[in-house]
Amino acid sequence: MNAVLLNSQIERIKQKPEKLVLLQSFFMKNKIIIYTLGAFFVFAGINHFVNPHFYYPLIPDYLPFPIFINVASGLLEIVLGLALFTKSYRRISALGIFILLLLFIPSHVYFVQIGSCIPDGLCVPAYVGWIRLLVIHPILLLWAYWVYRKG
Repeated sequence: MNAVLLNSQIERIKQKPEKLVLLQSFFMKNKIIIYTLGAFFVFAGINHFVNPHFYYPLIPDYLPFPIFINVASGLLEIVLGLALFTKSYRRISALGIFILLLLFIPSHVYFVQIGSCIPDGLCVPAYVGWIRLLVIHPILLLWAYWVYRKG
């Protein structure tokens, strides 16, 4: 029954090429959004290995094994980012990214608590730390959730 309904809808779309173009445009935009998130996480993950000393001071003091945390998060970012490029792993990858982003919240809170400045490292005005925590991070969470829902 569903296959018949789907075929009839496809035939109607084929009869109106402008709808096909809109449909293709919609799917291309979705792919761009998904692939951009994947690329963002792959590059962020690679940066954990290229510039590890940038990340160590961002890991709260109360968490043990900062080197392990940095390596694990970098590997997870790379693997989950790459998995977004495959349809069969996209949903689980987006869910993994969502969970990983939740796990990063203590690091963002810690950064704000220490005044958004790490001596000899990342030092930005306090409002930038707050924007990162309250605006950018929720946007990334919503982005990962959106990809999860789209599958």
